[in-house]
Amino acid sequence: MSRRTPRFFTAALAVAALALGGCAEKTTDTPAADDGASSAATFPVTVGSLTLEEQPEKIVSLSPTATEMLFAIGAGPQVVAVDDNSNYPAEAPRTDLSGFQPNAEAIAAQNPDLVLLASDQNKIVDQLTTLKIPVFLTPAAVTLDDTYRQLTEVGTLTGHPAEAADVVSQMQDDIAELVADLPQRAEKLTYFHEVSPELYTATSKTFIGSLYALAGLENIADPADADGASGGYPQLSEEVIVQANPDFVFLSDTKCCQQSVASVQARPGWATITAVQENQVVALDDDIASRWGPRVVDLLRTIIEATAKVPA
Repeated sequence: MSRRTPRFFTAALAVAALALGGCAEKTTDTPAADDGASSAATFPVTVGSLTLEEQPEKIVSLSPTATEMLFAIGAGPQVVAVDDNSNYPAEAPRTDLSGFQPNAEAIAAQNPDLVLLASDQNKIVDQLTTLKIPVFLTPAAVTLDDTYRQLTEVGTLTGHPAEAADVVSQMQDDIAELVADLPQRAEKLTYFHEVSPELYTATSKTFIGSLYALAGLENIADPADADGASGGYPQLSEEVIVQANPDFVFLSDTKCCQQSVASVQARPGWATITAVQENQVVALDDDIASRWGPRVVDLLRTIIEATAKVPA
């Protein structure tokens, strides 16, 4: 395992829901925030083992994806603090709180009545529970249904069930429309999704891989983790990639690791790959490519628009 492995797990496994490097660009408009709860919201509410007697007024998010979800469903005005990696939307109250190394005292200092986390780092859930601070986990999604469910749950807990339902419905409609317009191909286009310059990647069994599958693409990495021993995130060799000769290379390490179309083209041996020869190396936004919130629609659209340029 290379010295950059922690960076890899940040993007690929979404530990603590933290995205790789840099600030995300705004590629979609965040739905307008509503200062009050949804008209359909009633309390108390229960989601899983968590019951909230009243609508939370001071929410802390230690997950960039959860932050995006909160603002997308109109709960932004209730958010008092987000972690240091929550860089979207711009109005999110970013702090030095960490999802990697969560500090119970620092979180408690925000006097929250709800904390959203992507993972239980440092057994932070027990620590906050001891302090009588409500905690809800929104772990990394494996499927789009996971994303829809989390949006619905967060909507329920924050008093915005109707707005959350609208966001889910819009996402489903947008994705259905994108997929419906896919060209019919005799053979699937192949791709390599780069998570890090060390050539870690994601198979079709991962969340990101499922989006490529929706786009009708074939993943060259699937044979490398057929038994699932790498958790869907194997490391490939340059020889394997060159031999597989993918039609497309998608880079999700452009901001964290300064990878680019030019840097890929300059790699020894890569000049023979179809993706390089046909100028089909696609730079993605690291943040969007490593989160599972509403902007997955933007990611899917980028993938589909890039591949649509190849004649069927």
